[in-house]
Amino acid sequence: MCGLFGIRSSERDVARITYFGLFALQHRGQESAGIAVSDRGRVTALRDMGLVTQVFDEQKLRGLHGEIAIGHTRYSTTGSSQWWNAQPLVQHGTARTVALGHNGNLTNAAALRAELAEQGHRLATSADTEVIAALIANDEAPLQEAIANTMRKLDGAFSVVVLSEGKLAAFRDPRGMRPLCLGRLDDDWVVASETCALDLVGAEVDREIRPGELIVVDETGAYAEQAVPLDGGGALCIFEFFYLARPDSRLSGVEVHGARVRMGERLAEEAPVDADLVLPIPDSGTPAAIGFSRGLNIPFSEGLIKNRYVGRTFIQPDQGLREQGIKLKFNPLAEVKGKRVVVVDDSIVRGNTTRQIVQMLFEAGAAEVHVRVSSPPVIGQCFYGIDLADPAELIAAGKSVEEIREHIGATSLAYPSLEGLQASTRRPESQFCRACLTRDYPTAVPAEGAKLRFEPARA
Repeated sequence: MCGLFGIRSSERDVARITYFGLFALQHRGQESAGIAVSDRGRVTALRDMGLVTQVFDEQKLRGLHGEIAIGHTRYSTTGSSQWWNAQPLVQHGTARTVALGHNGNLTNAAALRAELAEQGHRLATSADTEVIAALIANDEAPLQEAIANTMRKLDGAFSVVVLSEGKLAAFRDPRGMRPLCLGRLDDDWVVASETCALDLVGAEVDREIRPGELIVVDETGAYAEQAVPLDGGGALCIFEFFYLARPDSRLSGVEVHGARVRMGERLAEEAPVDADLVLPIPDSGTPAAIGFSRGLNIPFSEGLIKNRYVGRTFIQPDQGLREQGIKLKFNPLAEVKGKRVVVVDDSIVRGNTTRQIVQMLFEAGAAEVHVRVSSPPVIGQCFYGIDLADPAELIAAGKSVEEIREHIGATSLAYPSLEGLQASTRRPESQFCRACLTRDYPTAVPAEGAKLRFEPARA
């Protein structure tokens, strides 16, 4: 997951613009946030644990001067949720100083860490992001060539923003697994994980950065290089479409909200039910619930009120916090009493949230609680930047649909077909990674994918 933002401007307050860009990308990571700026080549970084609004205030932003800024919101998938892993990371190498933010997961991080260690380069964090920064910082070639050399060594998923030598750079893995787009703010270039961040700061979307492409922005303009050949037709993460991306973003030219509404319509076609109300599990389940309601002409109701000051339960790094978050997050309305309700969500990963919501609705007097999910069962662990590392935590990996229904206590449970989900995106299967739904991985995957595999032993 993680959110990336970057801008180069000689006239604007780049740190402040980056702050607002990160604010739009807060949904991509809530563990830590940071901004690094370059002031005539001198790099300053401020990063800390917490939300963007907790890490930065007016005084801190005023202290970040420069003509280039990059920013990052973190959701940990390699490396613990600790300050030393917060980004952007700053690496002082033998060739240059690099500030870098990364969204994704490297599948060959262990081999690259070993290679750097053999060369005498010590790594201070347990995040695979530092591997990328160290490779660039210690490559004696010119910056653009050093980045291209590094890209060719990496495998897995990576969208990256870089600040070094008075230049802003951004690049994407050759399969395009994690999103990254390019925009214009008048004459200034901006990069961001999602188009919603460009919208917020008033930038026009130029295009998506192509898989394997490197963009370098300096005082003379932006330059693009296909540093690594495109691998196949691409492999954009399907999880972005049904869960992660903000609904007002566009991925591969497709508005996410519209795709999610079509998922709900397709779900209504494939798994209809007689009911009185359709309720979304807000917020990511709302568009699909709208589509389901339209498809069967069943009234749509909020039904569940969400406390929006509680973070996403799915991305809490600790199971105890995750379960407590569910109890704080939702409260049913009285109108569900005596009604046959359909609850629509985007996915069921561990089953904890869904089971407690079903229980809450029955306790509130619902006569029936039917659960409809807008994505097929999540059965495969992810090695590319979504926290699905342990198959034992994936309820659908070891249970049938009927067993999941019994576990969550619902009256009925249904998922869409994989073909139905794919059709809703209006993009071909060949352009996506769907490994979490199929276990068909687009790359070789490591034997050990645990998030904390590089953590040092601590007393």
